[in-house]
Amino acid sequence: MSQYVDLSMYEGWACAECGEILVKGKVDISYLGNSFPVELLKCPKCGLVLIPEELALGKMAEVEKALEDK
Repeated sequence: MSQYVDLSMYEGWACAECGEILVKGKVDISYLGNSFPVELLKCPKCGLVLIPEELALGKMAEVEKALEDK
């Protein structure tokens, strides 16, 4: 899904929990019993994941609707 969001605009952002600089990495997103891997920015120390607003309100909302309609 990172292909839908330019993660480079978030380079240098730090984790709100521990202050570490976020790095790109694979994360599994689950919703309604379905799971899929995506590349997002996450904290290398605590694992907190940044889900950009445009992803949450755009593509993720589309996926959510598709899964609810099943």
